[in-house]
Amino acid sequence: MASLLRQLQSKAVETSKFAAKHGSAYYKQTMEQNKQYVQEPPTVEKCQQLANQLFYTRLASIPGRYEAFWKELDGVKQMLKNREQLKLEDVGIAALFGLECFAWFCAGEIAGRGFTITGYYV
Repeated sequence: MASLLRQLQSKAVETSKFAAKHGSAYYKQTMEQNKQYVQEPPTVEKCQQLANQLFYTRLASIPGRYEAFWKELDGVKQMLKNREQLKLEDVGIAALFGLECFAWFCAGEIAGRGFTITGYYV
């Protein structure tokens, strides 16, 4: 057990030395490649302004998304009216999509309970 701990410690030291040696170069390279995305001057006020722009841009996109939702819903209603024209492949894909949604819901419920399957800790 002690030898395993020593190995782990030496690996951690190695990794830390590597990060110290190459981390600065990686940072500089990344910033150079993405300099067109950096706002000048990079201040807290500029960050707050960008956050507000993002929020209100997303808020402004709600009407378009609302219309797209209703178009999708109308398409689903139309498909249900013409059920005899549905292919088995389409029905299978829809069933798998519903099953995946349910599985993600269950995973979220389990995570919300603190990763217990039986219930909440009281």
